[in-house]
Amino acid sequence: MTITQRDRDLGTAYAMKPSITRTELTSVVRGTPMGELLRRYWHPIGLVGDATDIPRKVRALGEDLILFRDRHGRVGLLHARCCHRGTTLYYGKVEEDGIRCCYHGWKFDTEGHCLEQPCEPEGGLFKDKVRQPWYPVQERYGLIFAYMGPAEKKPVLPRYECLETMDDGEFVEADDSSIGGGGPAVIPCNWLQHFENVADPYHVPVLHGSFSGPQFTNMMASMPEVKFEMSPRGVAVRSIRRQDDGKVFYRVTEAALPTLRVVPNPRVAQFARVESIGWTLPIDDTSFRIYVAGRVKNAGDIGRMRSKFNGKFWWDMTEQEHQQFPGDYEAQVGQGPVTIHSEEHFGQSDRGILMIRRMLGDQLEAMAAGRDPIGVSFDTDAGPVEFEAGNYIREA
Repeated sequence: MTITQRDRDLGTAYAMKPSITRTELTSVVRGTPMGELLRRYWHPIGLVGDATDIPRKVRALGEDLILFRDRHGRVGLLHARCCHRGTTLYYGKVEEDGIRCCYHGWKFDTEGHCLEQPCEPEGGLFKDKVRQPWYPVQERYGLIFAYMGPAEKKPVLPRYECLETMDDGEFVEADDSSIGGGGPAVIPCNWLQHFENVADPYHVPVLHGSFSGPQFTNMMASMPEVKFEMSPRGVAVRSIRRQDDGKVFYRVTEAALPTLRVVPNPRVAQFARVESIGWTLPIDDTSFRIYVAGRVKNAGDIGRMRSKFNGKFWWDMTEQEHQQFPGDYEAQVGQGPVTIHSEEHFGQSDRGILMIRRMLGDQLEAMAAGRDPIGVSFDTDAGPVEFEAGNYIREA
């Protein structure tokens, strides 16, 4: 049966073309274009306190890993499948100098070196010839960062000015509950559906304003004048909201590579530089979570940034309330596990999303040509990265 001209004229769903998803931008598994691009950066994979003498499951960029800390305080991030017979190290036992597999007792240190093979003659005559796959890790800002890319391309773990320079009484706090995601800690859709949202200021007065009731402040509820620009790190969104007193509320948000959401407090608690950074960690192609590190004056301040809907936290709402008061979770997960790009229709207000996709495409081309992507540095003496992001009041 063929699609008739009449079907096309009526615009029925039957006349829709086959759907297409830009998997070169969405898929994060090893060997895919985006998977290889993201593996050229450091990513947070847990809180510092997550690494203990009890093995912890971690899933990042489509890989199943085990996180632990040996008795010397060294953090290990190993592939979950033991390189001997393939059972998971999740059931292993952490010892003074490594983790021992429950199946046949092979023991590995934090860099995957095989230390013992107790079932083998003389404790393992070929233990130096096998190595458990592992990844380098570093601890900073209360988070554990992992580098999952080619060893010869390992960059310096960046420092960030907004997390290095403290105002009076401030300290850095980390959070793993996906603050800014609008829902639970693990969000069941593709990471790009959230990352693009950072460069979409127009959804704020609609989704977070008139549609679901003001979830932030009246200042954020008005429609902004917006300018989108490329930055050395990604896309910068500059929004202007003119106030009744003649002053201008100037707000800058940045989406930076690899997955950074540099978003000033939407409740506008103060007019100043950005307070926190969120990393949108792709768990796999159809789920992500957000790790946040920020300057606070009281423990728990990061968590208190979480939005409420109809006066309730997301997990306390009924299905009817989720439908009546949708937020970022509903809008992004509502696109499906991975959105269908061929069915989108962009307007002028979507420039930021198009710029993010173009930026990612440019970095894929740079890597294909043998160049390093933006935001990657191998200079150990480089200063902290500075962001323009923040909430500011200016004279008109």
